[in-house]
Amino acid sequence: MAEEKGDEKKIIIDEDWKQQAKKEKEVLAEKEEAEKQKPGQRRRGPLPKGDFAALVSMLFTQTLFSLGLIQVQGEDKRAADLELAKYNIDMLETLEEKTKGNLSDVEEKALVAAISDLRMAYVKVAEATQKQN
Repeated sequence: MAEEKGDEKKIIIDEDWKQQAKKEKEVLAEKEEAEKQKPGQRRRGPLPKGDFAALVSMLFTQTLFSLGLIQVQGEDKRAADLELAKYNIDMLETLEEKTKGNLSDVEEKALVAAISDLRMAYVKVAEATQKQN
């Protein structure tokens, strides 16, 4: 709504409109806050490039998780799943076998190091598990 006085325009805003706008803003703020607090919903950035290093890293991380060496923040500590850890290590070994001669030096060294580190971690967790039982 505008009233003209000569060449000037005057905007008239009634109190009902202000109150309605304020309520809408509060409702939106509450919805945003509720979205932030929903369990299990995380916002993430863009995914990295899908390359060989990412594949090795994914299998490496899954193995550490299955060994109980890394945990999901906010969740109870889980027991090691040695069968799943062995499966993931076997997957990396298969990857090593099937890509032999087709990897760059950096890729090959990273894969060999990952497998070696995971084998050692597996043995340590398996021994600790046996001692607990």
